[in-house]
Amino acid sequence: MSAISTGRRRHPAPYLLLVPAVVILLAGMGYPLVFQIVTSLQEYGLAQQFGKPAPFVGLDNYAELAGNADLWWVVLRSLVFCIVTAFVTLAVGALLALLMAAVTTAARLILQVGLLLAWAMPVVAAMTVWIWLFDRRRGVVNYLLDMIPGVDMNRFDWLAQPSTFFLVASVIVIWMSVPFVAFSIYAGLTQVSDEVLEAAQLDGTNGWQRFWFIIAPMIRPVIAIVLLLQLIWDLRVFTQITMLKDAGSKSGEFDLLGTYIYKLGTSSQDFGMASAVSILVLAITIALSWFYIRSLLREDQA
Repeated sequence: MSAISTGRRRHPAPYLLLVPAVVILLAGMGYPLVFQIVTSLQEYGLAQQFGKPAPFVGLDNYAELAGNADLWWVVLRSLVFCIVTAFVTLAVGALLALLMAAVTTAARLILQVGLLLAWAMPVVAAMTVWIWLFDRRRGVVNYLLDMIPGVDMNRFDWLAQPSTFFLVASVIVIWMSVPFVAFSIYAGLTQVSDEVLEAAQLDGTNGWQRFWFIIAPMIRPVIAIVLLLQLIWDLRVFTQITMLKDAGSKSGEFDLLGTYIYKLGTSSQDFGMASAVSILVLAITIALSWFYIRSLLREDQA
């Protein structure tokens, strides 16, 4: 029996079926990645955009990055931002998923429609609304907070200081990401057996114990992949930060990796250095993903 199962596992058909998808991925992603790596090893500026040969500088761009204190502050800021927003998004999305599983059908439908509307709104349109909400002159947020006794928020500029700037950015990124997390976890919750939960309830467990010791282990693969995707997406956040900077300060203290790379490529016209930072972001993304990939490999081997 074991020989038959081993033979089935080694059958080449599944791997042959994967070949077209792998070829398409390599064609679509391989060339840009190779071009990015080659560019990061060159002195590639504005002149090279008009046909001038790009001098090969080897690892000089990476050596310059290693000694660039501003870059490492941006890296640290980006890592803190993506970790905080990803975990808060996961927590809020999980709570909403549990709420959808607990409420009536009508209430669940209303909640799902609301989440879908937030998720479907284009980023630029959503950012226009959020910037207006936090506007220091006509913003609704300042108006409502100013109505609280003892709180003076008249003409308070949320985008003037890095602390409040990234607080606003976190709120926006979390708001845009929560629907995906909530729907994904809710889909996982629908696969949890009601009989198991009822048996646990009869054994005297409370809601928190049922979630932590029964539900969470069952939906752990869903939570892991959702958290991984959120970390990757929040590390590369660009549009939200760019539009908030356009509405506030354009100082480098407000940069994350996405906007930092954009400034290197457009303002400084240093495409070689921008490519080197992009490869650094790729390395960080792979490092963040390695834990999940390793756990998947362990599960396959088991």
